[in-house]
Amino acid sequence: MTSSDQPQDQGEGLDPAVDPLDAEFAQLEEISASDADTLNRDLAERTADLQRLQAEYANYRKRVDRDREVSREIAISAVLSELLPVLDDIGRARTHGELEGGFKLVGESLEATVARLGLESYGQAGDVFDPMIHEAIAHSHSDEVTQATCVEVFQPGYRFRDKIVRPARVAVAEPE
Repeated sequence: MTSSDQPQDQGEGLDPAVDPLDAEFAQLEEISASDADTLNRDLAERTADLQRLQAEYANYRKRVDRDREVSREIAISAVLSELLPVLDDIGRARTHGELEGGFKLVGESLEATVARLGLESYGQAGDVFDPMIHEAIAHSHSDEVTQATCVEVFQPGYRFRDKIVRPARVAVAEPE
């Protein structure tokens, strides 16, 4: 057998510098090295964009939730304002002893419902007069008080979540 007739080894006769896989790997290293900075920059930009979008979305959700809560409070306040005359009628009926039977249950149920919604009544005889929450309907002088005091309540005041819906209408007595 001649040397040309002998089977050759697979790795024999190939120049390692010209091996196609080595050449391709070298080319990838070259591309990777030159594009690594670009890819890292692109990745940092996309990450920053994503973080910015997430922050914008979170702020949007908070704003929508806040606006929804404000709208809800405005709607409840408007309904409660319309119910004030009914609550006044119930109070007058209670004062005159006419709040009896089924009407008593309805009145108490309505008062409990508006209280659960956040409406609170204020203003009683003996309270210190505060022009921010009271409306003076009558004025007098008295030796029995040391400062401006509500001596009679004509209509109770109502507040909803620390906002005055209607000031208490009162008679005020001041010291002599």
